[in-house]
Formats: sequence, structure tokens, C-alpha cells
Amino acid sequence: MWILYSCCALFAGFLLDCIIGDPPWSYHPIRLIGRLISAYEKRIRQKTTKSERRGGRIMAERVCVTVFLVSLIISAAAYLIHPYVYMAVDGVMCCFLLAARSLKRESMKVYRAAQCNDTEGARRAVSMIVGRDTAALDVEGIIKAAVETVAENASDGVIAPMLFAAVGGAPLGFLYKAINTMDSMVGYKNDKYINFGRAAARLDDFVNFIPSRISAVLMIFSSWLLRMDYKNAIRIFRRDRFNHASPNSAQTEAVCAGALGVRLAGDAYYFGRLYKKKFIGDDTRAVEAEDIRRANRLMYASAVTMLIVISAVKTGLWYVIHF
Repeated sequence: MWILYSCCALFAGFLLDCIIGDPPWSYHPIRLIGRLISAYEKRIRQKTTKSERRGGRIMAERVCVTVFLVSLIISAAAYLIHPYVYMAVDGVMCCFLLAARSLKRESMKVYRAAQCNDTEGARRAVSMIVGRDTAALDVEGIIKAAVETVAENASDGVIAPMLFAAVGGAPLGFLYKAINTMDSMVGYKNDKYINFGRAAARLDDFVNFIPSRISAVLMIFSSWLLRMDYKNAIRIFRRDRFNHASPNSAQTEAVCAGALGVRLAGDAYYFGRLYKKKFIGDDTRAVEAEDIRRANRLMYASAVTMLIVISAVKTGLWYVIHF
């Protein structure tokens, strides 16, 4: 019965995220994971000053083991009390894993500011959801950054956590989020993290390899459902899905660029340094604020499709096992 219980928990978690999203709570589990990473980094750097790569591997191992065991204990304890308690607890845990509503909320702040011609407001809003320098971005650059973030995080923040939670419940979902959070904190190619963050970055590339491609397929299907240019989405996906330093990030960005008929990516500044980046998509028209809303529709349609697929597969497995 665990198969059905975990499916119900994931469904409940998605509904909770759609309704309330991520609460601005200092004890939010993902924020606690961030504090854990910072604490381990500080302690391990002091003990492994001669080998930053080794220190980074140790940190990655300890963070993954700690987060997985804690979440497993919570989930198992809830199941031992009662399956319904398990569904409630795992449902809340799955809600913490998903970022669909918060991603939409933050990107729509950029949309509203851009609609009102408030460039400074749009720039402040987009700086909260991207890692690049935003001070010199014009309106078009701001909108592009928001669309790229929604497209990329449709996989990292929504579909990938759903996939891992579907396979191993909330504990495996939290293991994924720990890896993803580590990469976002230390997976930079700057002087501080080029060696120490190497293990976290490679681990993130590994765990996102399959989810990013599943997300791209789901997004292509969703572009067809939403009557966007799905044929162009397929074409740009095939052509530009590797136009990124990461083997995974351009998968969904390419689909989104093709479906919307815009060009994304290109050169960007990080920590005051210019990074040369390939373009994704064709420059057939200028990006517009409405593209942020379109990207969010693609993200939600892909997530709902993923949830339906997971429910169908899990229900099928339950029937095979019990009949």
C-alpha cells in the first residue's frame, strides 16, 4: 500500500504548494539545509586547507547522509504511527520540496514591474531569482532572465523533486534538494569554489541528467496542449539543448525558447566578470513581459502532466503487485 500512500502524499504536497507555496519561515527545511551546508563548509574548510577538492567531497557526503537520514526517520516514524499520518506528514514534506508557486510569485513581480515600465523595480525583483549580475540589465535583459529562470527551475524546482519523491518518497526528494541546494551555494567556478564546490556541482549534474530531459519532453507536450509552437520547441530543443556550460540547464530553456519563439541566454555577468554564453533559440521577435506568464503556464502544465504520469504508473504498479 506504500505505493498508493506515497502517491497521495505527493499529490497533496503539490496541491498545498499550489495553494500556499513556500512560507517565508526561517525554519523552512530548505533554509535549514542551507544552514547545514554553511556549517559543514566552515568546519571542513578549516580541517582540509591543503585539499579543497577533498574537503568538498567530504562536505557533499555528510550533507547528503544527514539530510536523507533525518527525513527518512521523520517519514518512517509517521508511517509507523498510522498510514494516514504518513500521508499528512509526507504531504507537507513534499510541499516543502516544490517551488512552483514561489517561482511563479517571484517571476510575476518582474512581470508587473515591467508592465508598469518600472525598470528599477523589475531589476530588483529579478535579482531575487537569478544568480547573474543585474545592475546593467535593460528591460529586455530583465525579462529574458526571468523567463530563463522559470524554464530552468521548472525542472530543478518542480519536476525533478516530484520524480525523486515518486521513486523514494519525501526522503529521496530531500536528498535531491540537498544536492541542488549545495550546487546553488558552492557550485561556482570562481576562486573560492572552483575546487571546493566541484563535487557538489558534478553531483548536481548527475542527479539532474534524467529529470532535465524528462522535463523537456513534458514541456514539449505541454506546449502542444497550450497551443504554443510545439514544432519549433522540438526543433530548438534538438539544436540548442547543449548550448550551456551545464549539460542539463539548456534542456528546458531550449524548449521554452522554441515554444515562445524567442532567443534566450547569451553573454552574462557573474560577480563582475563577463561570461561568454551561446544563445538559445532564434531571434524572431523581441521578448516581452507576457513571455513570463507564458513560461509559467508551461511550467505548471508540465508539472500537472508529470503528476498524472506518476499517478498512472504508481496505480498500475499497485494493481500488478496485488492482482
